[in-house]
Amino acid sequence: MRIVIADDAVLLREGLVRLLTESGHQVVAAVGDGDALVEAVVQHRPDVSIVDVRMPPSHTDEGLRAAVEARRLVPRTPILVLSQYVEVSYADDLLATTGGAGGGIGYLLKDRVAAIDEFLDALRRVAAGGTVLDPEVVGQLFARRRRDDPLSELTPREREVLALMAEGRSNIAIARTLVVSDGAVEKHVRNIFTKLTLPPDTEQHRRVLAVLTYLRN
Repeated sequence: MRIVIADDAVLLREGLVRLLTESGHQVVAAVGDGDALVEAVVQHRPDVSIVDVRMPPSHTDEGLRAAVEARRLVPRTPILVLSQYVEVSYADDLLATTGGAGGGIGYLLKDRVAAIDEFLDALRRVAAGGTVLDPEVVGQLFARRRRDDPLSELTPREREVLALMAEGRSNIAIARTLVVSDGAVEKHVRNIFTKLTLPPDTEQHRRVLAVLTYLRN
């Protein structure tokens, strides 16, 4: 894959360059601020970009805002955001850039980079157009759900399936995680779509809409 990296921490940035290069990927740009990220995405049209949420000058949400701008200029460009802490509102803002139209999006804690195989797998899934969320983000989104949310009709098992969908898992991966058959997962997914009254469309589109509903409630 052709990859852009944006992180103002030189050690982490160079560490990612080395890790990805040794894994057979090409880092086409490694930058340290949001403006440079946007320029790199527009110039190189990478397969995926890895972006730190907090970058200069204020170290608040510059990386996230740059990622949103990059997706505006290059629609559906895959973005994997890394954050030191769980910041649910940032994850929600990033997911909103899908607009129901897909395009790879991921939000992981930086600690996950240490689990190299899992990190590289998440990166591949985002580059392929999937949605990947850190399990801790998913847990916090569950905790803040309102009483009158549209997910109230889901069974406990359907909630489990939807949570794993939000982490970017395929039906086959969900089946393995829950130790159930592929057919059982497909049935749960159909029930989720029906209970959330999602309009008939492509499977990927409905999955994105289901995840957005999950994140926003």
